[in-house]
Amino acid sequence: MAPEASLTAALGHSLLAGGLGTGLGALPVLFVRTIGPRVESALAGFSAGVMLAASFVGLLLPALELAQRPAASGSTWPVLLGVALGALTIDLLHRWSPHEHFGKGAEGAGRSRLARTWLFAIALALHNVPEGLAVGVGVASGDAQVSWPVTLSIGAQNAPEGLIVAVAFLAAGQGRLRALLVTFATGLVEPLGAVLGYLAVQLVTTAMPGALAFAAGAMLYVVSHEIIPESHREGRSAGATFGVVLGVLAMLQFDAWLG
Repeated sequence: MAPEASLTAALGHSLLAGGLGTGLGALPVLFVRTIGPRVESALAGFSAGVMLAASFVGLLLPALELAQRPAASGSTWPVLLGVALGALTIDLLHRWSPHEHFGKGAEGAGRSRLARTWLFAIALALHNVPEGLAVGVGVASGDAQVSWPVTLSIGAQNAPEGLIVAVAFLAAGQGRLRALLVTFATGLVEPLGAVLGYLAVQLVTTAMPGALAFAAGAMLYVVSHEIIPESHREGRSAGATFGVVLGVLAMLQFDAWLG
């Protein structure tokens, strides 16, 4: 494996994407107390667009290419199976873990605003698990043209999510510094996923196409089940849709810069 493919590199990439991306996104909470609902929807849409493009450009295309090489199975079935298993795994994680979808007030009936906000933070931490898997698998590939687009795109989409959660803590009556620190901490879940993804590929080196696809399936589930429905709630679909488009364009430009 190339020097890029090391556990230290996986941790470094995941800290960059998770901790730094989320923390930088939450920094404006030190200066602003609220963001408008339309801006929030556009930011969520941007996150969805970045993750969609990263799933296909950074994960699925390399997975298909690897799967069809003579040294691999020469079939696409590991990729197809990986996508399905990735989505199913995150679905089960959502079902078994206490969390709340952003903005779905009915699910928060009977809970205090602060309690719902903590569940929002848990939801963000859950989102970071498949993102960490994607980063770890990308680094394990030993190919900088796979690992860096995935890392940078996930960091870019973590920033608006971090801002949304930090502002929610402010709205629930928490202090600015606490809102920033708690939001930053949710990004530190990502290294855990990165380690799991990296080690899984190291244990079964021929599983790289399926591992990339698994990470893509997990990210696609999060986009469809959580982020896009959140961004379109209360009829705010126009800003969210253009946010998705902008996120896709940003990710494609990242990929072009990286060759």
